[in-house]
Amino acid sequence: MANLKHVEIYADGADFENIVLLSAIPEISGFTTNPTLMHHSGVSDYEAFARKVIQNIGTRPISFEIFAEDHIGMIRQAHHISSWAPNVFVKVPVIDTWGQSTSPVVKHLTAEGIQVNVTAVMTVSQVEQATAALEGTRGAVVSVFAGRIADTGRDPIPIMASALDVTSAQRNVSLLWASPREILNVRQADDLGVDIITLSYEMLSKLSLFEKPLEQYSLETVRMFHRDAQAAGLTL
Repeated sequence: MANLKHVEIYADGADFENIVLLSAIPEISGFTTNPTLMHHSGVSDYEAFARKVIQNIGTRPISFEIFAEDHIGMIRQAHHISSWAPNVFVKVPVIDTWGQSTSPVVKHLTAEGIQVNVTAVMTVSQVEQATAALEGTRGAVVSVFAGRIADTGRDPIPIMASALDVTSAQRNVSLLWASPREILNVRQADDLGVDIITLSYEMLSKLSLFEKPLEQYSLETVRMFHRDAQAAGLTL
């Protein structure tokens, strides 16, 4: 694992076998998943999958997401999910499918002592609204999708820096760098002082490249090209 000063690494995914493997790594501080990842992994029984995962990760935090569209349904699902274990955080999208703020839901759940992970956040204004709704929380996360921000051609660093100023002023609220696109984002998040970054199984495997001598990496790359050309039977 990389030598990091501040940021904690959470594994993001819905492949049960990979989750079990990663649970054996002490440097993995927590886990996250979402309905899209579950769909891609073929998960059809949400609760059965979640309970099996919980049994295999110990007491480390894990976030499971609600998917109801109406706010009453969101609260009902959040209560059910939070009952699965003390280390469960309930992911609540920052807005509903009609584009309306879910701050009333977040505020309601926070008042009831439920640990919330406000997700799909992309603007500083959304960070401010979410953080305000989390006042008094015993533990919460605000997940800013820095990778998706970058996908639009915007530099996510200024947004993440501003987001950190907001969340760090609220007790027990952690800022999470979500959807990283390259392993450099781990170093960027750490340098900023972001609390958490999520990494996929594929991204986690790249942590071993940190501080690798570039001359050595260049040689390994050239040898890979040569080896693959021979394996493909290429001739000129």
